Amino acid sequence: MQKTYLFLCLLLLPLLARAEKTQFTMQSPSKTLDAKVQVTNNHLEMALFAGAEKLLTTKTLQFDLDKPLVDGGWQVVQASRQYVDESWQPVYGERSQVIDRYHALTLSLAAGNGKEMTVEMRLYDEGFAFRYAFDKLDFWNATLTDERTQFLFADDCRTWVTPTAQGTYVETTLSAQQGEGDRPQVVRLNDHRYVAIGEAALVDYARMKLKKSEEGIGLQSALSGKVNLHLAGYRSPWRYVMVAEHPGELVEHNYFVLNLNEPNQIANTSWIKPGQVLREVTLTTAGSIAAIDFAAENNIAYVEFDAGWYGAEEDTLSDATQVNVDPARSKGPLDLPKVIDYANSKGVGILVYVNKKALHRQLDVILPLYKQWGIKGIKFGFVNVGDQYATAWLHQAIRKAAKYELMVDVHDEYRPTGYSRTYPNLITQEGIRGDEESPALDQTIYTLYNRMICGAGDYTNCYFAERVTEKMGGRAAQFAKRIAIYSPWQFIFWYDRPYKAPPRAGGAGATESVIQPDALTDFYCSIPTVWDDTRFFDGEMGQYAVVARRSALDWYVSVLNAGEKRQVVVPLNELLKDASRYEATLYYQPSDKKKEEIKVKTIRFSKGQEQLVLDVVGNSGCVLHLTLDRK
Repeated sequence: MQKTYLFLCLLLLPLLARAEKTQFTMQSPSKTLDAKVQVTNNHLEMALFAGAEKLLTTKTLQFDLDKPLVDGGWQVVQASRQYVDESWQPVYGERSQVIDRYHALTLSLAAGNGKEMTVEMRLYDEGFAFRYAFDKLDFWNATLTDERTQFLFADDCRTWVTPTAQGTYVETTLSAQQGEGDRPQVVRLNDHRYVAIGEAALVDYARMKLKKSEEGIGLQSALSGKVNLHLAGYRSPWRYVMVAEHPGELVEHNYFVLNLNEPNQIANTSWIKPGQVLREVTLTTAGSIAAIDFAAENNIAYVEFDAGWYGAEEDTLSDATQVNVDPARSKGPLDLPKVIDYANSKGVGILVYVNKKALHRQLDVILPLYKQWGIKGIKFGFVNVGDQYATAWLHQAIRKAAKYELMVDVHDEYRPTGYSRTYPNLITQEGIRGDEESPALDQTIYTLYNRMICGAGDYTNCYFAERVTEKMGGRAAQFAKRIAIYSPWQFIFWYDRPYKAPPRAGGAGATESVIQPDALTDFYCSIPTVWDDTRFFDGEMGQYAVVARRSALDWYVSVLNAGEKRQVVVPLNELLKDASRYEATLYYQPSDKKKEEIKVKTIRFSKGQEQLVLDVVGNSGCVLHLTLDRK
């Protein structure tokens, strides 16, 4: 389905030359949001409204260049409007179809000395986005040294900030924010209105973070370095403001970020396959065979070899074209060719980790080599992020990997901006405070409502490891996190090894634990990694969350509760036409004793039943699995 309408309005330059400012209005497709756009001498101002309620004002075109190219104020020389109403099907995702519907306004601007640029704006029901482009000849090979895009509010609002992509979230206010926060950043305007500020389609530009505004109450862009406009294609990434009545609605609408990226550029995507991943922790042939057997028996698509398989990862002499196990991590031996052949015979794919030191030296060598070996994907480790050249290199590496039909997981400080739509071989990325950091459940819920707006997060989900019951809310909560925290590659049993594998000699993590096969483990392994529909229901920032995701006809309802014992309502009527045709299996924590085994019970619904009330233990979680009753 695609409907695109273009309306072009040419404005006369002599008339505008006498005007001090020019104003335009925009309205979202369902008329839920309005924007007023005003061009003055030295900036462009966009005020966003929900009905009569003014949400914020954005000011842009405030930037510095390495040479004085622009002289005199900006004037509008041409304006065009466009209405787009279309949908597209992702290769994988949190929903099987994405609606892309917006009104667009593009303004062509000229400075007093004739230098030209454009600003493109889009107003969706889900929010507002804009980007700017510089005329190639007018700004040939210039360098942008600073950008001061501002997001200004009428009141001093609550906000949630993390200084780094894997950092802890802290609640503060706009006026009290210290330093730079990673994006997206959520701001609570009042009880019924939240906004998220971020960037999309960051491919070859310097990353934007957010700091306290120098003007009024609000936030201001903070670029992680200078921008060579030629390398950037003379165009900025999108800056956006998402709007919702509830923080969960921001996450439910995260397809907004994908819509701001270019469509899929990979013609044949049959080799791009989501699935669960088991890390092989012993780095031995015997451990690998045990891991592959366990994966094949438990619907786990991939086994991954992490740091140490080709030597010490931080040693520049380590060669990622050779199998030389780091003795600090394993005594070996590891016969990787034999392991790959065995995995192929079992229908299990092999993934390998490569640190940035080897990636930068050997990328063009290892990509065709790994394709030849039969490897399915690479986990990029400790990549450089932030500055323009690191950003451009990373996305070029993802494009190069696609040539050799290799999927990619970018680890550590990289946060997504929607590039998985354009190159879906970018399966997932970290940029998240996952189970490696043993986060308490309040941090998991902050992560869900903030970080998951921008896309998939490799959460390194733990299950048998001691930290689960000692620090993280118990195993039922791990079930719930697997559903709530979306990633097409779900790394599960992160610090665990299959019961048939030999003990490991070293490596990351605390005391190792052994995977014990039973009915609960079976369910943990059976949870899908991609979805046909996603709904966020009740919840509160840092306190609790109720998330429902559908795979085919089955619904999985995840509840995370960081506070005291509470009751949550599951609105069955919003998920099922007739609940009596379904039965539910509830996996829950029976008490505050986190080491106590998960309990399981079956629930049947009565005709016309519209909701289900669940009692959820404090600092825990539960999962409700709804299946069609075929009896």
